Amino acid sequence: MGRYLGPIHKLCRREGMPLCDSPKCPARGRRAYPPGQHGAKGQRRAPSVYARQLRAKQRAKRMYCLLERQFRRFFDLAVKMKGATGDNLLRLLELRLDNAVYRLGLADTRRGARQMVTHKHIIVNGKNVGIPSYIVKIEDVIAFAPGAAKSAEFTERLSGLSKKPRPAWLLWDSGSNSGKVVTEPEITDLIEPLQPNMIVELYSK
Repeated sequence: MGRYLGPIHKLCRREGMPLCDSPKCPARGRRAYPPGQHGAKGQRRAPSVYARQLRAKQRAKRMYCLLERQFRRFFDLAVKMKGATGDNLLRLLELRLDNAVYRLGLADTRRGARQMVTHKHIIVNGKNVGIPSYIVKIEDVIAFAPGAAKSAEFTERLSGLSKKPRPAWLLWDSGSNSGKVVTEPEITDLIEPLQPNMIVELYSK
């Protein structure tokens, strides 16, 4: 399966927002414009509706590190669910196992979280789950696999996890060194930057 191996900051600049957690991300500073020799000059005319819809889709795909077929599969699942399709899509993306691992602070990036899952360093409810797109559910418990937890790298990471900020839908238990899904993800803060309604309009054409 193909995947993007280029510089992540180039994608941040293209989307006009940080897709990483680096405080030095150029999208946070003076280089918050698209890459390329014409990027700093800006656009000569306002983007079309289609262009804005496409950027919204690309922004969400790149934030969650998905390819087109993967992203479209989640959209099709969101359509079949009750409620607003755009909100359903964001909740499904947030509930991916690799994203939950990242949100808990077990990995510094979503790409790192995806690698942890595929290498079976993560267990859900005591069982190995090597599928990054696995949808976690309320009451699911996420932790390092016993073998991984013994390594120096993961032991050091566990020592500082209690102080890491995380969303309210995830709870960290320092005693058992595990995270728990306690409620549905709150997506209010994601709606404005990701514009899910634009994605729905694009796929509904």
